[in-house]
Amino acid sequence: METWFERLSTLDALFLELEDRTTHMHVGAVAVFEGEPPPYRDLLHLVESRLSRVPRYRQRVQFVPFKQGRPVWIDESQFDLEYHVRHTALPAPGGEPELQKLAGRLFSQALDRDKPLWELWLVEGLDQQRFGLISKTHHCMIDGISGVDLATVLMDAEPSSEVPPPPPEWSPRPAPKPSELLAISVKEQITNPIQLVREALHANNDARKLLREIAGGFKPLLGLAGMGLAPPSALNRPIGPHRRFEMLELPLPEIRKIRRALRGTLNDVILAIIAGALRQWLGARGEPPTAQLRALVPVSTRGAHDRKTFGNQISAVFCPLPIDEANPVERLRKIREAMKGIKESGQAVGATALASLGDFAPPTLLAQAARLQAVTRFFNVVITNVPGPQFPLYLLGRKLRACYPQVPLAAQQSLGIALLSYHGKVDIGLLADLDVRDLPALAGAMRDALAELRSCADSRPPAAVGTSAAGGADAQTPAI
Repeated sequence: METWFERLSTLDALFLELEDRTTHMHVGAVAVFEGEPPPYRDLLHLVESRLSRVPRYRQRVQFVPFKQGRPVWIDESQFDLEYHVRHTALPAPGGEPELQKLAGRLFSQALDRDKPLWELWLVEGLDQQRFGLISKTHHCMIDGISGVDLATVLMDAEPSSEVPPPPPEWSPRPAPKPSELLAISVKEQITNPIQLVREALHANNDARKLLREIAGGFKPLLGLAGMGLAPPSALNRPIGPHRRFEMLELPLPEIRKIRRALRGTLNDVILAIIAGALRQWLGARGEPPTAQLRALVPVSTRGAHDRKTFGNQISAVFCPLPIDEANPVERLRKIREAMKGIKESGQAVGATALASLGDFAPPTLLAQAARLQAVTRFFNVVITNVPGPQFPLYLLGRKLRACYPQVPLAAQQSLGIALLSYHGKVDIGLLADLDVRDLPALAGAMRDALAELRSCADSRPPAAVGTSAAGGADAQTPAI
């Protein structure tokens, strides 16, 4: 019988290499629903009925012997749904503090690489007639923009409680033997670069286009290298394996009002809110805001026709956070101008093109790149902002009240900020190293920063501004 496998992309392989004992490379979310929790077996049946829409969830990573090639995806021959979909309950009183503690513990645990890289936890015991779902998915499986699509395969736009249809029959395809995978990988390393050059000699083909994109990508990347290391900050220090998680919400209409009055995109306003919050929070810790910080803002390069496809299609831009600026309106202006310059520079496009070089690099270079990232600090904090649906979603007839996303912490990064717009508000998940004991104060500082900008917006007439993409994202949508 014919064997099957699929090679991980360069970026997805890098996400695996970045992971170690203290750096867990899974993304996740804490979703809160209204109503009584569904029976565990009903949830199992729903997941099983829709797994055909997300085939990667029944695949696992297979490493090439001696690391002579990027890892591959193979079908899991011993797939056990009950291992991945789990059931737990909160202790009394079952409020946000208990839910956040549980999420922090679950996000502290690395996923088992010998199995498909995801978990889903049904959480009972929430107060106010609510229940939760906590999800974990390895970053090598999925990116933020596509993640909205894949997560919602379990949800419906209407509150239907109909029993899902029986799942289609599924059988795992046989995987190649390690010796076969080694031979194929070595052959690919030799033939792929040669084939690319040969095809590039012919006009109007994809190989020539790729080489042009790679060449064009060096210029913006040289400018990025010229920025140097990010400023020193208490945010950047060695971290442990354990995490804290904090949840909060901001009203989307207020953010839109600020955008109309003070100009900029919704993403500019959100970055300004975060800058103001970090200024207040770090100042309360005794860290004077004497220099601006630098944020890593992932952006999706996935086109509309690529949605619901697999593999990460993301790049990143580096945005200054002027926490040294006391005036909130001036902070927003500086961020607006910086983001405009970043878009015009082609920084994200250049990074995406250069990532293609990894397809032709020996796998050992990927490992070296991961180690270099661990000791080199080009940014102080990661901020993701994903536009979600502006209408309610339902799980087995229960309405989704909120969904707080989680972005992983990189080496030397003690804080990650993830945002998801959903049904008229922005749901925010703050993930931090366990030693960051004042994380709730940062959530309060974000509310204060919003109120500060709202007060400034109330004092001036609305400005005429254009609208942006769904959820207020920029032309290149921020993503996990």
